Amino acid sequence: MRPPSLWTCGVGESPGLVRAGAVAVALVLDHTLREPPPAVHPVRLAGRYLSTAGRRVPAAPRGPAVTAGAVAWAAGATTALVAGRLVERALRGAAPWRRAVVLGVVLWPLFAHRMLLDEVAAVERALIDDGVGAGRAAVARIVSRDVSALTPAQVRQAAIESLGENLSDSVVAPLLWFAAAGLPAAALYRFANTADAVWGYRTERWQHAGTVAARADDLLNLLPARLTGLLLAGGVVPLADLRREAARTPSPNAGWPMAALALRLGVRLEKPAAYVLGAAGREPTADDTAAALRLAGREFWRAGRRR
Repeated sequence: MRPPSLWTCGVGESPGLVRAGAVAVALVLDHTLREPPPAVHPVRLAGRYLSTAGRRVPAAPRGPAVTAGAVAWAAGATTALVAGRLVERALRGAAPWRRAVVLGVVLWPLFAHRMLLDEVAAVERALIDDGVGAGRAAVARIVSRDVSALTPAQVRQAAIESLGENLSDSVVAPLLWFAAAGLPAAALYRFANTADAVWGYRTERWQHAGTVAARADDLLNLLPARLTGLLLAGGVVPLADLRREAARTPSPNAGWPMAALALRLGVRLEKPAAYVLGAAGREPTADDTAAALRLAGREFWRAGRRR
C-alpha cells in the first residue's frame, strides 16, 4: 500500500500548499526553459494590447487624457483578472498536485528571474570581452537612460541598478501577489507593471494619459519593493541607512532594492541628473557585478527562507 502524502491526506488541499507547489514548478521552468513562445506570452499579449489601445488615448487635454487612459487600463486589468480567475475555476475539483502543476505553468511567464540574471551577466561579459561600446549596447537592453557616453563604471552602475529594480518588479512582486491572492492577483500585477513600462512616462505624450498606469504600478509595488530591499540588505545594512538612501530616488519604490545593493556592496550607484545612492562608495568593478548577481540569485532565495 502506498503511504499517504501531503497531497493525498488532506493537507494538500490547503491553497497555501498548492501555491507553494506552483511557485516551485514555475521556478524550475524559469531556470530551465527560460521563456515560453512569444505568441502565447502574456506579457507580450499585454504589450500588444497597450500599444493598440494607446493609439486611441489622447495626450491632451488633461481631463480627457487621464480618463481615457484610466478606462483603457481598467479594461486590460479586468481582462487579466478574469483570465486568472477562469484558470483557477477550471481547476476546481482537480487533484492538488495537478492544480499546482497547471498553476505553475501559467505562473511561469508572469515573472522572469533567470532572464534578469542572464541579461545583467551579459553586460559584464560584453564589457570584459569587447569593451565599453559593447557594454553600452548590452546595458541599453535593460535600462531606458541614454547610454551613449557611459563609462565602464557607469555601465556597471546602470546594470546593478536594473538588477535591483527588476528583481522587485519582475520576480518578487508577481510571486508575492500570487502567494497572497492567487493567479488573478499575479496576472493583474503583471499587466499593471507592463502598462507602467509602456505608458508610465513623464513625457508630453504620457504625462496625463499614463497617470493611472503609473500610480497603479506604484501602489502594487509598495510592499514588494520594500521586501526586496530588506532581503537584499540581508540584515547587514541598518534599516535607517536603507530608508535614507531609498528616499533619494524619484520613485517611491525603486530606491529600496537599488539602495540595498549599493550599501551592501559598498558601491556608488548613480543616474546622472537624477540620483546618487551610496555617495561615499567606490565605483563598481567586475567583482561587484558578480557579487550583485550572487545576492540576487541563490543567496536571495536563502535570505527569503531565513526570514
